[in-house]
Amino acid sequence: MGMRRWRDTGLRYGLLTRCLHWSMALVILWQFSGIVLGSLFGRSAVTDILNSTHGELGVAILGLATVRAVWGLYNLKHRPAHERGLLGMAARAGHLALYLLMLFIPAVALLRATGSQWGLALFGYQIVPQGGETIGWMVAPANLLHGLLAWTLLALIGGHIAMVLIHRFVWKDTVLNRMAGRSRPDPASLAAAE
Repeated sequence: MGMRRWRDTGLRYGLLTRCLHWSMALVILWQFSGIVLGSLFGRSAVTDILNSTHGELGVAILGLATVRAVWGLYNLKHRPAHERGLLGMAARAGHLALYLLMLFIPAVALLRATGSQWGLALFGYQIVPQGGETIGWMVAPANLLHGLLAWTLLALIGGHIAMVLIHRFVWKDTVLNRMAGRSRPDPASLAAAE
C-alpha cells in the first residue's frame, strides 16, 4: 500500500511525480520571475535578487527534469492516459516539448559557461575558473538558442496552465486531480484507464 502511493497509476500521478512536478513549478516560477520583471520594468534590487540564483536554478531544473524524465519513463505504462484523438496528440506533443526544453535549455547554458571566459560558479564554488579561453563550439549554441528557447518554454508553460484551467472550468473534468493528488477520478478517466 505504501509503495503504491509513490507510483503512478492509470488514474492519477503518484506522490513522487507530484512532488517533482510542483517542485519544478516553484523553481521555474522563481527562475522566470526575475527575467519577466526585468523585461517589463528594468533592472532593480528585486530583479537582482531573483536573478542572482539563475545558474543554480538552471542546474536544479536540469537535475529535477532528468529525474522526472527517468521516473516518467519507468512509470510510462502506469501513467494516466491522455485523451484520444487530436487533443491527446497535442497534449503528448506539448508534454514532450516541455521535457525536452527543460533538459536542453539549462544543459546548453552550462556548456556555454564551461566554454566561456566567465567560468562556471555554482552554489558558491568556482567549478571552471574565470579568464580561460572562449571555446566557440561550446558557447555558440547557447548564444543562439538559450534566450529564444527559454521564452518558448515560458509560452508552453502558459499553454499548459491554460489547458488545465480549460479542463477544470470549461470542460469540468477532473484532469487536475491527477496532479493535485485527489483520488476521485471522473468517468472519462476511468474509461481511458481501462
